[in-house]
Amino acid sequence: MIRKSIAGLAAVAMAVAVMSAAPASAEIPCGTAKLIVPWGAGGGTDVIFRILVESANKNGAKPQIQVVNIGGQGGNKGAKEAVKAKPDGCTIFAIHQSALSSFLTGRIDFTWDAFEPVALMTRTPAIYGANAKVPYSNLKELAAYAKANPNEVLAGGTLGSTSHFAMLELQDAAGVEFKHISYDGTRERMTALLANNIHIGEINLAAAKKYIQTGELKALAITTAARNPEIPDVPTAKEQGFDLVIGVDRGIVLPKGAPKDVVDHYVGIFRAVANDPDVQRQMEAKGSTMPFTAGDDYRAYFEDTFAKWKQIAINVGMYKG
Repeated sequence: MIRKSIAGLAAVAMAVAVMSAAPASAEIPCGTAKLIVPWGAGGGTDVIFRILVESANKNGAKPQIQVVNIGGQGGNKGAKEAVKAKPDGCTIFAIHQSALSSFLTGRIDFTWDAFEPVALMTRTPAIYGANAKVPYSNLKELAAYAKANPNEVLAGGTLGSTSHFAMLELQDAAGVEFKHISYDGTRERMTALLANNIHIGEINLAAAKKYIQTGELKALAITTAARNPEIPDVPTAKEQGFDLVIGVDRGIVLPKGAPKDVVDHYVGIFRAVANDPDVQRQMEAKGSTMPFTAGDDYRAYFEDTFAKWKQIAINVGMYKG
């Protein structure tokens, strides 16, 4: 009996020691946290975040997470709600580079550093698309044509958005100037490209694959580190001599002032999501990758991207931050 008691006490002591060594769970005062997605339901970004949230909830995220769409103002209406939320872990924000471009172009007076970075989750690479009738078929030929015909190449993008900055990054890398035409979104830009109302524009694999395969659109380059197996004949920008490994980078942030244990808690939740094979398959089907980056590394990503985009905005006379 004494031996059993001693063994029991030892087991209890060991359990206490293990519990003491384990990191304490964050105290988040809600049963359900809301993830503000600042774009409309059913759009590409909304669909991606719903896949991530479904995986988090399926794997037992505490608190459970609910997507709340607050669309409007190019993502800025939702951002304004998120930035003033309590930093207690009950509000999360779905972010991409529109938070940078909107600040740089003066549309809002705050940017990524008004939040606490949690994790970069997905990247949807850009494809530099062109109308089938243009006299160039890759970036080198485009650059040569644009140099010989300054401001004659019509480049489509949503002014001040990620699609616009994708074209500005190409313009900067090639040392040329395009004439930029603004459209409300991907669908309008694709329609304009197909009608030859613009010559080039940023497109993505999910929206443009069939047009590339039928030859209705040219794919001048994809901005991944390696070629995409679904469109293996399309060269990367990098292999053509343009250091452009970019895309729409979607991630998770918390309101400024969220405690480290709350940030770490969500890092853990979304790390598990990034490692979910089902999520990885779904992202691959959508032409997206999962370059999971968390905490300080995600902060460094924002710092580097912001500095690069700020300089581009200054160079083209757009900077109003």
